[in-house]
Amino acid sequence: MAIESMDTRDEEAPLVVDVSGGETPKSRTRDVHILSCAFLLIFLAYGAAQNLETTINSEGNLGTVSLGILYVSFAFFSLFASLVVRVLGSKNAVVLGTTGYWLYIAANLKPTWYTMVPVSLYMGFAASIIWVGEGTYLTSIARSHAIDTGLHEGTVIGNFNGEFWAVFALHQFVGNLITLAVLPKGTEGSTGSTSLLFIVFLCSMTLGTILMCFICKTNDKEKVSEDSSVSFCSAVASRLNSVILPLLDMRMLLVIPLIAYSGLQQAFVWASYTKDIVNPTLGEAGVGGTMAVYGAFDAITLRHRTMATCFFSMDAYPYACIKKSISLT
Repeated sequence: MAIESMDTRDEEAPLVVDVSGGETPKSRTRDVHILSCAFLLIFLAYGAAQNLETTINSEGNLGTVSLGILYVSFAFFSLFASLVVRVLGSKNAVVLGTTGYWLYIAANLKPTWYTMVPVSLYMGFAASIIWVGEGTYLTSIARSHAIDTGLHEGTVIGNFNGEFWAVFALHQFVGNLITLAVLPKGTEGSTGSTSLLFIVFLCSMTLGTILMCFICKTNDKEKVSEDSSVSFCSAVASRLNSVILPLLDMRMLLVIPLIAYSGLQQAFVWASYTKDIVNPTLGEAGVGGTMAVYGAFDAITLRHRTMATCFFSMDAYPYACIKKSISLT
């Protein structure tokens, strides 16, 4: 009888222990504050550096090629990023992802083909897992917070994402103001001032990475099965299937021009516009000032763009969100 009662208790026990009740709602909002500030510190450095890339590394089009490699790598590794995040856990994924951005800024202190190309490849991988990890982590803590407080889950997810993107939208403005302050006025910045700028960016990224370590872990890490090779192959096959199937949907095919337009728009702003229009007229410091204005208006209009999606129909709304998300990242 004792053995039977023990078996009954084992069968009734949940496979995953719900730990959300043990954490206070304050800890969840605290994690949103920390995550938002950490991303701001990291991306104010990367965003400003990206704007200068084609200008300061113009010899042999090193800056343009490195950015191209970076985003091709980003696109490829994004297909498998969710698998990595599931194995590492969302917190570990975002912390690991920061290393790619840190190395990219460090490589700009001595920009050569031997430093920029490998780092750009790795950063594409790092960018894929940091963004998938961020979305997974933010959704996970929002759901836990909703359970703790009894609030509607969709409301909490919206509030948490609203705070994150509002803070993140400031990265172009703040980062480019730093560029404007550090680089000398003129058509060309000195090597010393450029190195000083990237050292400042490294300090900002280091602080952001350290800050990222203080967010609480979530229980979204997937346990690796004994037959990991079979599990990995099936996961890859499932992932490829989930990528190919949407391409058979006519609505998704109609969204592809919007995605292409967003990519071309960003390529023009971050590469051609800064290199061929702003730099010859205002110099490298002028790139910082011009892009600071761009970042300020981007942040100001973010709320209005978000509210505008409410006027779309339910069928069009997901695709409007895709466009908005791409333009932000």
